[in-house]
Amino acid sequence: MPTVAFHTLGCKVNFYETEGIWNMFKEHGYERVDFDETADVYVINTCTVTNTGDRKSRQMIRRAVRKNPDAIICVTGCYAQTSPGEVMEIDGVDIVVGTQNRKKMLELIEEHKKTRLPINGVENIMKTRVFEEMDVPTFADRTRASLKIQEGCNNFCTFCIIPWSRGLLRSRDPEKVIEQAQKLVDAGYKEIVLTGIHTAGYGEDLPDYSFADLLCDLETKVDGLKRIRISSIEASQITDEVIDVLKNSTKIVRHLHIPLQSGSQSVLARMRRKYSPSFYRERVEKIREVLPGLAITSDVIVGFPGETEEEFQETYDFVKQIGYAELHVFPYSKRTGTPAARMPNQVEEETKEKRVQKMIELSNELALTYAKQFEGDVLEVIPEEESKEREGYLVGYTDNYLKVEFLAPKDLIGSIVRVKILKADYPLNEGTFVKVVDPAQVAQV
Repeated sequence: MPTVAFHTLGCKVNFYETEGIWNMFKEHGYERVDFDETADVYVINTCTVTNTGDRKSRQMIRRAVRKNPDAIICVTGCYAQTSPGEVMEIDGVDIVVGTQNRKKMLELIEEHKKTRLPINGVENIMKTRVFEEMDVPTFADRTRASLKIQEGCNNFCTFCIIPWSRGLLRSRDPEKVIEQAQKLVDAGYKEIVLTGIHTAGYGEDLPDYSFADLLCDLETKVDGLKRIRISSIEASQITDEVIDVLKNSTKIVRHLHIPLQSGSQSVLARMRRKYSPSFYRERVEKIREVLPGLAITSDVIVGFPGETEEEFQETYDFVKQIGYAELHVFPYSKRTGTPAARMPNQVEEETKEKRVQKMIELSNELALTYAKQFEGDVLEVIPEEESKEREGYLVGYTDNYLKVEFLAPKDLIGSIVRVKILKADYPLNEGTFVKVVDPAQVAQV
């Protein structure tokens, strides 16, 4: 039986797609082995979001070549899409496929076996208008399933290379989304995480069908689905229609990731983001009215070109006012080929580092304040794994994204249980098991 090994760099979408690619190999009789083992085929799913992503991708390609010089080395993902020539020049690379046409990978492997010639299978992503279907029936993580609903992005923010690596926005056929969701629930998953490159942009390219419509259909048409989580939603996508759906839903969880990037109007303009701080605040206030206790998490970039002390302070104050449940803080990182990389007044690394630290300290403070509101409450949790620190304990997430550790038998992993929050802390809260709400089925692998 031929063997295949995978290494995935970058975002959750890449991890989702690796599972889809593995599913194709499995159907063709391959066995999956660890990336550090000797395999017949190595698939490296690359990232290009920063220059570091490119570098790490090259390192992993070379590692595979060293592991088995006779193996077929297949490179896919965003770095392969934006720089196929660079990837082809790496000694030992046999096949390059971008972020489209992954279905051709096995065909290209067979072709390469006959000719032994390197194959560049990358096509112009900007011409692609159709979502590429990939079946992902199960995940290594048994408790939560990702469901990719769209591809690409039309925003062209000045710091971001993603439209060039993923193409323009295209939505998955609604019927296919519902069908895939039902398969995942039938395989034993209680929670589905809707994911994509610009997730809540879903439907912008469809006639008479919106993201809000999809949320309604998932809620009403998928039998046995307990939780729907939206991986990310832009402030501009929180329409009144979406707010209505959230208000009336019994399955969409009380957690939204709403990227901010900056709380300064002048920095947002340089980033070419499509909202102002006041618009963002207004949307957040509106959504909090209908979802009390909502956890809002976000991304912030500090040290964007030209960011002054005053502009950083504007972001700091804005973050404090919103009161996030958690922040992902990034120092601005130059991405070759983007307008921001060519902007004047690049911020010094030392200044960026200080600002990152200050913002992380604030995030930790806000996260603890958020968690403390729920001390003494009984919340629903899906245990995901056994605790690495405490024997007999399980760790899982509440619907509003609090990470909780509690004493319970390990066969409850994947079930929905009620847990009382005894002591709020960050990043881990302490709870006590109350009762099982919905026992887990065993996910079929």
